Amino acid sequence: MQYKSCIDVIKYRIKPEEAYIRINGWAFEKNGQPLEIITEINGKVVPNRLKKIKRPDVAEKFKKMKVDKMCGFHIKVYVDPQKDVEDFRFYLQSGKEKKLIKKLDKKEIEAIIDRSTISHNVEQYYIDREKIVVSGWAFSNAKAGKMKIQVFDNAETEKKVVLQILNRTDLIEAGFVSKENCRCGFHLEFPYEREKRYKLRLSDGINAINIYLEPQKLLKKQRIKSTVGFIKQGIKKTNPRTVKKVVKYIRVNGVRGLKAYIIQGVNRTEKPYAEWFTENLPSREELDQQRKTVFDKQPKISIIVPTYRTPEVFLREMIDSVVNQTYGNWELCIADGSEGDSVVEAILEDYTKKDSRIKYRLLEKNLGIADNTNAALELATGDYIGLFDHDDILAENALYEIVNALQEDDYDILYTDEDKISGDGKEHNDPNFKPDFSMDLFRSHNYITHFFVVKHSIMNKIEGFRSEYDGSQDYDLMFRCIENSEKIKHIPMILYHWRIHQNSVAGDPASKMYAYDAGKRAIEAHLKRMNIAASVEHQGLWGMYHVKYETPGNPLISIVIPNKDHTKDLDVCIRSIQEKSSYRNFEMIVVENNSTEKETFSYYEKIQEEFENVKVVTWEGSFNYSAINNFGVKYTNGEYLLFLNNDTEMISEHALEEMLGCCMREEVGAVGAKLLYEDDTVQHAGVVVGFGGYAGHVNTGIGRDDYGYMVRAMINCNYSAVTAACMLTKKELFLQVGGFDEQFVVACNDVDYCLQLRSLDKLIVYNAFAEWYHYESKSRGYEDTPEKLARFENEVKKFQKKWPEILEKGDPFYNPNFPVTQAPFTLG
Repeated sequence: MQYKSCIDVIKYRIKPEEAYIRINGWAFEKNGQPLEIITEINGKVVPNRLKKIKRPDVAEKFKKMKVDKMCGFHIKVYVDPQKDVEDFRFYLQSGKEKKLIKKLDKKEIEAIIDRSTISHNVEQYYIDREKIVVSGWAFSNAKAGKMKIQVFDNAETEKKVVLQILNRTDLIEAGFVSKENCRCGFHLEFPYEREKRYKLRLSDGINAINIYLEPQKLLKKQRIKSTVGFIKQGIKKTNPRTVKKVVKYIRVNGVRGLKAYIIQGVNRTEKPYAEWFTENLPSREELDQQRKTVFDKQPKISIIVPTYRTPEVFLREMIDSVVNQTYGNWELCIADGSEGDSVVEAILEDYTKKDSRIKYRLLEKNLGIADNTNAALELATGDYIGLFDHDDILAENALYEIVNALQEDDYDILYTDEDKISGDGKEHNDPNFKPDFSMDLFRSHNYITHFFVVKHSIMNKIEGFRSEYDGSQDYDLMFRCIENSEKIKHIPMILYHWRIHQNSVAGDPASKMYAYDAGKRAIEAHLKRMNIAASVEHQGLWGMYHVKYETPGNPLISIVIPNKDHTKDLDVCIRSIQEKSSYRNFEMIVVENNSTEKETFSYYEKIQEEFENVKVVTWEGSFNYSAINNFGVKYTNGEYLLFLNNDTEMISEHALEEMLGCCMREEVGAVGAKLLYEDDTVQHAGVVVGFGGYAGHVNTGIGRDDYGYMVRAMINCNYSAVTAACMLTKKELFLQVGGFDEQFVVACNDVDYCLQLRSLDKLIVYNAFAEWYHYESKSRGYEDTPEKLARFENEVKKFQKKWPEILEKGDPFYNPNFPVTQAPFTLG
């Protein structure tokens, strides 16, 4: 038998209610033949519970072989704790051939026994100039155990910490925790003194685990990590994937042992950005190869820069970053409004003598940033125009990646990811890993910013920048470029470094409040040009906006609410809308399905008598979420359908009109809301396809007023899907796609519906200003019965078969630099 295998983790867990040997790893037969896993205790074959795990990392590593991505495994071998385990053996078998993979004697078994009532993992800890940051997860296996997380100094004085408790749906999806333990994630920060030793204590009233943190050692370790990153770059040419994997293991776990991916082989360590940045820099060999590349299409890129009394070091670094580009067909066009700054003039003169691709003109006076940039634009002769600030830096491969993308299509606009760089140029931080083009996100704030490249012909058509939008002149210009474009390309690479210093908006947003007022006017002008009836408000954060779309004609909304008993929940849901909603043109269709309590039917009679716009209809089939909602739609009269769970409660009185305003736009297919748990943490703020081989909520577990990544939890934006626990859609579109796909009985139906709308080029909008409580998800039973698990896995397989392309390519409204094998918006 020709096979490859790896055991990542093996533990003998002894809990109060059960005992088992757990094995995590992966295995495959090189010729694609099936493998059987056999386990023996004390010489006798014993049953094991096997769950197959998707391991794309293994498939990628051995891509020349016939590797099934589902080659990972999570195995439990249940043990009688009253009997000694003298010998444990783990075999792989293909056909008649059987191979011993792991053998443990009594002494080795005793060494892997874990009797703790606490399961935990510290995924990340690092130190900066002011604080220590620790994050991970922990929960108690004891029935009465309640986790307590504390930090003490070496004098046993408890430290005050900033502590966030987070939902970890990724651990549920991995099959490692039950839903009752979902809120097991933690993220804490505390100030430190370098000479002290600190202790992180995880306790549940039964056991306690102490993890020691020493600032000096942490700082030393981080320096070593950084060094390893640079070593990696030096040897990257030998075998990049292998080196990356080895360095990753050593960095996280030390040289003593390549400790495994902890949950089904998936490493959930959230990597600090500085470390990620170092690892992902192109090697010198890669940059040299780029310089030798001859593209079929070689457009000239004109980079335009307005300068104004730019500090010498910033000016030189800016120009050098263009001169050092690995793609050579560019020109740098500079208009200087420094009004006689001899230093700037001398530097520009010096560079133009050395490189004919650099042009500049001296303006008689400072015309303001918009007209200064227009003056630079007048010098441009290229096919594309790139916008560049006078104190920022382009990555060495920025133009190469732009032109490389243009080989695949004739894009109108291209933009990249970016980060911020300190004034001295030594520190990279605050990365913006952006989604592909999202109109609703762009109308909420200028998330594109840098690096922005557009066809020269479009720039000519819109006649450049407008001085009345100084401060947000780029935002205004981008709107007008987008309005005249059909193909917009996002390149998910950090190719632009926005410098932070005391005079930049990046460093002090409050220093340029006028810019945000100009941004508001830029959105208003855009909406007017597009004939969209809406108003714009400052969201309350710098540079963030709230577009409120009007609802002309006040169309009827039909609210479809499936219900089985739970009349108290249903009553809260119905009354919250009836009593709070400022939008009044709605009807409610309650779909009764298989209730058994007499009180339920009495309630139905009373609620219909009390509210004329409430109607109860009866579904007589077995439970099928998709079919029940499809049935309810038959009784609706509205143009718009709001699918709503019976365990929701309206919070914001304008929720319906917020959602309706978005949904009435021609290009929108469905709108989701911001759903909160009872404790005001987020349950839903958008869905990303790919998590768990299917889809998962993002921003789950953060506070109601927390920003989320790139503030996306607090502003309107686009996702590939939203949850049907509260989802508004056009009835016409719902009928066009055939409603919910009834092969998805419980799971996947709402994501599938949204993807059907996406296939019609319709947008899915997350509306952050339509707030609701969603109660049941915290108390809903964990689907751990074999029947429930089998049903869920079967529906996921159907989903994977129906939507292979997005699962393979990745969700366009996420970012491929965030692995879907770990917590949302974290680097791996």
